[in-house]
Amino acid sequence: MAPRTLFEKVWENHVIDSPLDLPLIFIDLHLIHDVTSPQAFSLLRDQGRTVRRPDLTFASADHNVPTTDRNLEFKDLLAKKQVEALISNCKEFDITAYDLDHPDNGIVHIIGPELGLTTPGKTIVCGDSHTSTHGAFGAFAFGIGSSEITHVLATQTLPQVKPKTMNIQIEGDMPEGVSSKDIILSIIGEIGTDGGVGHVVEFTGNAVKNMSMDERMTICNMVLEAGARSGMVAPDEKTIAYLKNRQFVPKGQKWDEAVREWSKLYSDPNAVYDKTITINIGELAPQVTWGTNPGQVTSIDDYIPSPGSFTDSETKATAEAALYYMDLKPLTKMNEIDIDRVFIGSCTNSRIEDLRLAAQVAHGHKVNKSITSLVVPGSYHIKRRAEKEGLDKVFIEAGFEWREPGCSMCPGMNPDIANPGDRVASTSNRNFEGRQGKGVRTHLVSPAMAAAAAITGRLTDIRGWNYIGEVKKNETIS
Repeated sequence: MAPRTLFEKVWENHVIDSPLDLPLIFIDLHLIHDVTSPQAFSLLRDQGRTVRRPDLTFASADHNVPTTDRNLEFKDLLAKKQVEALISNCKEFDITAYDLDHPDNGIVHIIGPELGLTTPGKTIVCGDSHTSTHGAFGAFAFGIGSSEITHVLATQTLPQVKPKTMNIQIEGDMPEGVSSKDIILSIIGEIGTDGGVGHVVEFTGNAVKNMSMDERMTICNMVLEAGARSGMVAPDEKTIAYLKNRQFVPKGQKWDEAVREWSKLYSDPNAVYDKTITINIGELAPQVTWGTNPGQVTSIDDYIPSPGSFTDSETKATAEAALYYMDLKPLTKMNEIDIDRVFIGSCTNSRIEDLRLAAQVAHGHKVNKSITSLVVPGSYHIKRRAEKEGLDKVFIEAGFEWREPGCSMCPGMNPDIANPGDRVASTSNRNFEGRQGKGVRTHLVSPAMAAAAAITGRLTDIRGWNYIGEVKKNETIS
C-alpha cells in the first residue's frame, strides 16, 4: 500500500460509496446548535423523514444564549425562538441536548472534546464553520449548511468532494509573549485568506508537538480563515492523556483497543501532500489584525501598512476599504491604537489555558476606566474549573465582567454586541465588518494581549509585561 497522509487514512475509513464520482462518507458525530438547526429540522419534517442515528447527534444552546443571567428573558424574539426550537426538536427526535442550565452546556466546539465526544479518527460535522477545531484530535471535522444538516440527520452520511492535502510544518520555539493564536494569525497573514482553499491542512513540526491540546484546538479552529476545509493534528500521548476518563470515551478494555487504533493515525513516512509549507516561529512577535479579515494582520510592534505598498490592485483596494471601515490611517503604530472594549472568549480562546493566560496578565492590575471588558468561559466545565482555581476572582478584582458560558460577542447575535463605532480587542476568530455589531471595529488578538489592552486602554505589546504574582496552573478540566 502506498504511503498515506493522516487525512487519507481517516477518509478511506469512512467512504461508503462513490455514486457519480461523488464519494458518500459516514459521519461519526453530528453536533448541532441553536442557529443553523431549526431550518434543517423543518426540512426533515417536510420530507417526512426522521433522525437515523440520534445516538450520534448532540446539541448545545450556545450562539444566542444570554451570558449575564440565565433567568433573564431573551431580548431578541428570534434568538428565543431558535433556542426553544433546538430543545423542542431534540425532544421530539430523542437527541441529547444541553440546555442553558445543563452542567455540560457550552459552545459546541468546546464541549465536544471535553465530554470525550471528539476522538481521533472520527468524521465530525456541525452547522458551524469552526467545526475544524475538532481536527486537533486527529478527526476530520468540517462545517456544513442547513440542507447538509438535514441529510446527515436523515442518513448519517454526506456526499463530499475529496479535499486536497496540505502540510503546514511549524518549527521553532515559542517566543516570549507568543501563543498559538499569534501563530495561526501569522500563518493566515502569510498564505492569505484563500491560501488553503480546497485543502485539509495537517499541522506538523516541533512547535506543534510542543503545543498543548488547547493550543492545537486554537490553530485548527482558525485554519478555515485561510480558506481550508479543515485542520488536523495527528494524535499523540497528549491527545490520549487529554481524553482519558472523559464521559463518552470508551472504558476498560475498549479504551485500550481504541488507543491502539488511534496510534495508527499518523501520516506515513514519504506520504505525499498536494502542498507543503514550512514556517519558523522563532522570531515571531504577538500579532494583531488591522483590517476586516484575519489575513490583514501584523506584529504589535509594527505599523499599519500603506495600501500603496501592495502591488496587486485587488489587495490594495481591499486594504483601502478596510482602513476606511476601521477608521485607521496607514503607518499608524499598532501599539498606539486606543480601544473601547475587550472580549475574552469564543470557540477560539475560551478554554482553561486561555483564561489562565489572561488572568496572569490581569492579576494585580485594574481595567482602564474607559474600557468594558468581558470574560466568557466556553463551557460550564471550564467555568467551574476557573472558579476552583480562583481565576474568576482575579478577573473580577481587576474589573472584568465574569460571565456565563456562550458564544457571546463573537457572532454578534446576542445581547453582548458592541456599539457602533466601538473598537474591540477580541480573542475571537473573525474581524469582518459588522461581525460584533453594526459599525463595530474588531482587532483579533491572543488572550494575554486582550487582557493587557483592557488594562492599558490600547493595543499593547505583552512582552515585558509586569506580571504580579503567580496564578495557579492545572492541566485538568473537571
